Amino acid sequence: MVTTLGKIGVISDSFGLGVKADLQKAKEVGADGVQIWATQGEMEPDQLDATARAELKQYLAELGLEVSALCADYGGHGFRNEADNVWKIEKSKKVMTLALELGSPIVTTHIGIVPEDENDPIYKVMQSACNELAAFASSLGGYFAIETGPEPASRLKSFLDSLESKGVAVNYDPANMVMVTGDDPVQGVYTLRDYIVHTHVKDGTRTREVNPHDVYGDLSHEQIAAMNDGSIGFSEVPLGEGQVDFPAYFAALQDIGYTGYLTIEREVGDQPEQDIRQAVAFIKQYKSTL
Repeated sequence: MVTTLGKIGVISDSFGLGVKADLQKAKEVGADGVQIWATQGEMEPDQLDATARAELKQYLAELGLEVSALCADYGGHGFRNEADNVWKIEKSKKVMTLALELGSPIVTTHIGIVPEDENDPIYKVMQSACNELAAFASSLGGYFAIETGPEPASRLKSFLDSLESKGVAVNYDPANMVMVTGDDPVQGVYTLRDYIVHTHVKDGTRTREVNPHDVYGDLSHEQIAAMNDGSIGFSEVPLGEGQVDFPAYFAALQDIGYTGYLTIEREVGDQPEQDIRQAVAFIKQYKSTL
C-alpha cells in the first residue's frame, strides 16, 4: 500500500524557547512543519506588523518549515458565552488572516463543550459564533478547526452539520477522546471524515470515567495540563505508551484519504524534546512499513 499520510508537524511552543529558537528545534527534531500559538506574546497578530510578518515567513522558508496551523484558543468557556464572543471572534479572525499570510489555511481552536440538547440556548450561541467564523474562513479559503475531545464525535458531527458552511472543521486529537470522553478515536475518524483538516498525534490513558465539564469547562490549558497526572482519571503519556491504537488510527486516516499534517502535541512532561523526537521516530517508522 502506498501511504497517503501527510507530513509530520510539531507544536513548536512545546519546546518553550521563544519563537525562533522553537522553530530551529522543530527543524532539528525532523519536523516538516509547525503549529504555533498565536494568542499572545511574539505571535499575537497585533504585535506583528507587515515587516515582522515578512521576516517570520522568510525565516520559516530558510529553515524549510511550513506552518501546519496557528492556534487561536482564548480559553474561558470557548464560544459558549455570548458577551465574550464579540472579542474572541474579532481576535480569531486576525489569527486567520495571519495564518494565511504565513501559508496555512488552518487555525485550531476549542469552542467549548457542545450541549447534548440542540434546544439548549448555549447551543444556539455557539452556532451563531461558529457560523460567523465559518463564513469568514470560507471567504478566504480557510478553516477554523475545532479540537476533538470535549464531546463524542457523533455530537460534534451533528453540530458541524448544522452550520451554514464548512469553514469550521476539525482538528482531530485521538488522545483527548481516549482520555476524557472514552470515545473510540478510530471510529471517530470515519464519523468526522468530511471535516478533518488537521490532526494531532498524542497519546494518553484513562483509568476511570471522566466528566468532560471537569476538564473542559473552563478551557484553561494550564489547569488541563495539571490534571494530566492521573488525579482525575487520565494521563497524557509519551507516544506509544498509552491507549491510542496508532496503527488503527493511522490506517483509518489513510482509509478516508487524509493527506494533511500529523502534528505532535506534548503538553506535559519534563523532557518535551526527547518525547517529541521519540514521536517523530514513531511516525516515521510506521510510515516506512506502508
